[in-house]
Amino acid sequence: MILKRTSSDDPDFRTLVARLDEFLADIDGEEHAFYSQFNKLDGIPYAVVAYENDRAVGCGAFRPHSPEVAEIKRMFVLPEQRGKRIGALVLEELESWARELGYTDCVLETGHKQEAAVSLYKRSGYESIPNYGQYADVSNSICMKKNISIGERSAV
Repeated sequence: MILKRTSSDDPDFRTLVARLDEFLADIDGEEHAFYSQFNKLDGIPYAVVAYENDRAVGCGAFRPHSPEVAEIKRMFVLPEQRGKRIGALVLEELESWARELGYTDCVLETGHKQEAAVSLYKRSGYESIPNYGQYADVSNSICMKKNISIGERSAV
């Protein structure tokens, strides 16, 4: 497994995110338009693409949420590649990168219908927090947070 640090301009990242958007449109149904407005790709400076045998199989990204908090975005693994810890590896790489840049915490939003994602985040040490920002009054949203300071590592 090769993990490449890149940006949202990366063609492999964009291809995987297009698949993610198709997947989410299916899961979210009528709510998809609401969520998609917060998932624009332009200007995401920190993205990771996972490769297996030179094929892009998973991705994730983060953007600044505040000076000390990074927001995890656009996590996705191809359906046929799930169960191989690819999502966990991408998430660990994003957290490591954020820590290198001085962030102390990561936050994220996912949905109740995305059970595999919720499970991944819990296994990775994320804890539920009150919904933040645009998700504050959205009943389908689950917001989570993890301290990524050195010494605060969790078992995956």
